[in-house]
Amino acid sequence: MLKILTYRTLNALLVLLTIIASLVAILFFQNYLQLDPCPLCIFQRIGLWVMGVFAFLALIINPRKFAIRILLWLGAMVGAVWGLFVAGRHVWLQHLPADEVPACGPGLNYWVETLPILQVFQEVLKGSGECAVIDWSLFGVSIPEMTLLMFAFLV
Repeated sequence: MLKILTYRTLNALLVLLTIIASLVAILFFQNYLQLDPCPLCIFQRIGLWVMGVFAFLALIINPRKFAIRILLWLGAMVGAVWGLFVAGRHVWLQHLPADEVPACGPGLNYWVETLPILQVFQEVLKGSGECAVIDWSLFGVSIPEMTLLMFAFLV
C-alpha cells in the first residue's frame, strides 16, 4: 500500500507551512502596517525563499533516492543557516548601544546598482543604522528576534 503522508513529506509540509505563514506575516507587516524592510530584512527573506523552494520541491518530488533527498535537505539548510546568520546579525545590531550603531547607508538599491555583488553582501552584512531601529514588537520581541527564533526552530 502506498503511503502518501510519510515522515519526510510531513516534515517538508510543516517547513513549507511555516514559511508560508512567515511570508503572510511579511505581507501584513509591509502592506498593512506600512513597515519598509531594511537590507538585512530583505536578506532574511532570501533565506526564507530558498528554504521554501527546496521544501516545495521535496514535497512535490518526494524523492526515493537518498542522494536527491540529501541535496534537497542541504539546499533547505543553506537557506535556514543563511537566515539564522542574518537574523542573528540583525538582532545583534538592534542591541548595540546607541553610540555604537553604524550610520545609515545609502540603501540596498543604490548598492546593487553601483557595487559588485560581493561588496553588496559585505555592506549589507555590516549593517546600517536603519537595521538597528525597532519599528514594531510583540510582547517586547522585535521582528528580527521572531525571525531568529523561527530560523532556529527550522534548523
